[in-house]
Amino acid sequence: MTDKDKDIQDNTPDINTDENMSGTSHLNDALTDESNLEKAEKEAAEMRDKYLRLVAEFDNFKKRNAKERLELIQTANKEVIIAMLDVLDDMERAQKQLDTAADVNAVKEGVNLVFNKLKSTMSSKGLKPMETIHKEFDADLHEAITETRSCGGFAGKSD
Repeated sequence: MTDKDKDIQDNTPDINTDENMSGTSHLNDALTDESNLEKAEKEAAEMRDKYLRLVAEFDNFKKRNAKERLELIQTANKEVIIAMLDVLDDMERAQKQLDTAADVNAVKEGVNLVFNKLKSTMSSKGLKPMETIHKEFDADLHEAITETRSCGGFAGKSD
């Protein structure tokens, strides 16, 4: 056998026309390259479909979450407003009494009652007073309204 015959034999696939004879491939067998390509295309299509469904599901989740958050805020505001209606009614009654009241102590007592009711209503909704008197300013907790500085001089009589 010559070198040329060996090269030809090495480059030709081992195809057998008779499927009853030994050989690695037969003419009746499907080409494996095309079937692998088809499998890969089918997998890619399935992955693309799963991806699109997942994106749509996530978009629906975001919309549903935003809607639920808005409803929660509206519901929470509704409860606070309903609780404040009693205080508002008391304030209106107190205002009417201010016009005709002759006893200042009774008016003070009525205003204090309404104020205490307001504080208790706010407390029942989770609002509580901050204990900040005689404590150092903390920017994380407090909000500065004004700044005062001492001038370093003495106030009082000058000679």
